[in-house]
Amino acid sequence: MTGDRMLGEPPSESVKKCCSRLYESDLARLLLGDSFHPGGLRLTERLGGLLHLEQNSRVLDVACGPGSSAVFLTQRFGCEVVGVDFSAENVARASERAASAGVGSRVQFEQSDAESLSFLNESFDAVVCECAFCTFPGKAAASREFARVLRKGGQVGISDVTRGPDLPHDLDTALGWAACVADARPIEAYAQYLREAGLVVEHLEIHDDALMDLVNEVRAKLLGVEIAVGLKKLDLPNIDFRAAKELASSAVAAIQQGKLGYGVICATKRLFVDG
Repeated sequence: MTGDRMLGEPPSESVKKCCSRLYESDLARLLLGDSFHPGGLRLTERLGGLLHLEQNSRVLDVACGPGSSAVFLTQRFGCEVVGVDFSAENVARASERAASAGVGSRVQFEQSDAESLSFLNESFDAVVCECAFCTFPGKAAASREFARVLRKGGQVGISDVTRGPDLPHDLDTALGWAACVADARPIEAYAQYLREAGLVVEHLEIHDDALMDLVNEVRAKLLGVEIAVGLKKLDLPNIDFRAAKELASSAVAAIQQGKLGYGVICATKRLFVDG
C-alpha cells in the first residue's frame, strides 16, 4: 500500500461533509430510494448470510445512511444492530425508520466517525459497511477500528465500488468523489487494508451487474427529475443535471470497459494471535 491518501485528494473533513450532505439530500432520496447501494437489500441479505448472522449476533452497521439495511438485517436475521453515520440527519431518519418498523428495541443509531468509533474493544460479532468504505479518506484507520470493535472470531463484511488501475478523468472529480467513484480501489486493495488491520480475508465476490443496474436506474430517474424540475413540480435548486448525466454516462462506459465494478469482501478476526 502506498499510503492512505491519493494525490490531489480533498481534505479529510471536506470529503466527509461533502458525502454526508449529498446522501442526506432530497436528490439522493429521489435517485436512490431507501437503499443507497448497488444490489439493494438483496445484496444486504447476501452479506448477512456470508457473515452467518443470527438472533444472538450484535452487528455494527457503519455509514448506515437512512437505516434501511440495519432495519432489514434485524427483520431478516433477528440480530441486534447498532447503526452509525457521520450525518446527524441520517441518524434521525434512521431512528424514525426503526421505530416505524417496530424494531426500535433491537436497532439503535448514533452519530459517529468510521475512523474513530465510539465503542469499546470487542463489542460486536459482526461489522457491515455497504458502499461507503470507498469514501473514507482514512481507509486504514477505519479498517483498524473495524478490527478493534470486533470480538475474536467476529467478521467484517464490506460491499463497495471497485476500480481498475485507470479511471477515466471525468470520474476523478469532486462530483466523482461524492458519487463514491473517485477514491474507489481495486477489490484486492480493500482486502489488503483489512489484512493490514490484522483480519483474515476469507471471501471475495464480484457483483459488477449490481452496479450497472443501479447506474442505469439513476440515469433514467435523472431524466424524470430534470423534467419535473423544469415543469416546477420539484424544487431542487443548484443541481447541475448536465454534469450529473455526463457522470452517469461515463460510469456506464467505465463498467462496460472493466474500469469500475462492485465487490463483496468478508474477513475474520483471529481467535488466537500468532506468536
